[in-house]
Amino acid sequence: MKKAEVYMYDKLSGILTEDEDGFHFKYDNSYLHSDYAEPISLTLPLSEEVYTSKVMFPFFDGLIPEGWLLDIAQKNWKLDPRDRMEVLLKTCRDCIGAVSIKEI
Repeated sequence: MKKAEVYMYDKLSGILTEDEDGFHFKYDNSYLHSDYAEPISLTLPLSEEVYTSKVMFPFFDGLIPEGWLLDIAQKNWKLDPRDRMEVLLKTCRDCIGAVSIKEI
């Protein structure tokens, strides 16, 4: 099982998990009830429910670099491009934008 903390503006917003059943995202309860809570994506609105998908959520997949930058990451970290969670964990710690990913 692979797990990651998802941060929005440097505040823990939730946990992303990959297991044998697919991908799961759950917002952190303290984040949900805070004054600064906002959804990380329009496709993942604020909710106490766990989001589940058989494939990587499109929002998270969209954070992964493409083209020559992905080629460099694959060579440097010996990543399998089909293992989207591993690529996300290694390349999205310091993303452009509000969201960042930290491996647990």
